[in-house]
Amino acid sequence: MESKFFVTRKMADNVTAICGYCSEVAYLVEGSERALLIDGLTGVGSLKSFVRDLTELPVQLVLTHAHLDHTGAIFEYGEGFIHPYDIPLMYTAYHSSVENRFAFAQQEPYSGIPRLTPPRISDVIPPCPVKTWPVYDGDVFDLGGTQLEVIHVPGHTVGSIVLLDRDNRLLFSGDACNINTILALDGSATVEEYREALLHLLQFVPEFDGMLGGHGAHPASPEMVAKGIELCDRILSGTDDGVMRESVGRLMRYASGLSYPELFQNKMPNIAYDPERLHRRPTPVITDGPNLYR
Repeated sequence: MESKFFVTRKMADNVTAICGYCSEVAYLVEGSERALLIDGLTGVGSLKSFVRDLTELPVQLVLTHAHLDHTGAIFEYGEGFIHPYDIPLMYTAYHSSVENRFAFAQQEPYSGIPRLTPPRISDVIPPCPVKTWPVYDGDVFDLGGTQLEVIHVPGHTVGSIVLLDRDNRLLFSGDACNINTILALDGSATVEEYREALLHLLQFVPEFDGMLGGHGAHPASPEMVAKGIELCDRILSGTDDGVMRESVGRLMRYASGLSYPELFQNKMPNIAYDPERLHRRPTPVITDGPNLYR
């Protein structure tokens, strides 16, 4: 299915990838009783209306993290699930800004969506106060015959989560572990904290065969988790092959030393990090959870 702003790709019988204007990806997972929309894209065009054409089921929205290219639809739905650590990030001027989300949509297209007419700033869903429901490590979304477990993976943001679909042997990984994981942004965890999170995720690797990330609907290998841990070890020991490069307006160290084309060609992970933010920092303590969401 295709529209001016979105195009779909079937990943499993009950899983549909929805690609946005710049190849940011959301996933619609359907059970017998309800559907779960994983991530909300940038908010260029009405994702809520598009999803309504895909399923008759009631839809819940969960965000893997609070960056602007994942949160757009929460301002349409008016509510959604998110880890509490990321709620403040979602409301920052940068990530809620219509202008910034519109600028994201002006990037070089690679989604395959025909651009016969360009988007307008009026096509961007404006920010508004929303109801946020907390999700924690170990929580389960029960969709009726289909369950997805939440795994907390602080790194790209301190509140980043992934969702495990054991039936389809898929991990919906957002930006938590991919070819280029950026840890050098406001709201990111340190390299040491990310390594601990990957060790936690490593326990679940035998339960999935592919990782569906937030950019480009192409499954990554579960081996990415172990390779990410190895890369963290090299960073922390000072033996990585890092080079300083500018990305998203910041200077950061690319631990693998590879360029973007080389990373994609070799399917090798990279961690982009701030050399001044390597070790654990104090974080808030949250004691609630886990829960079962029906």
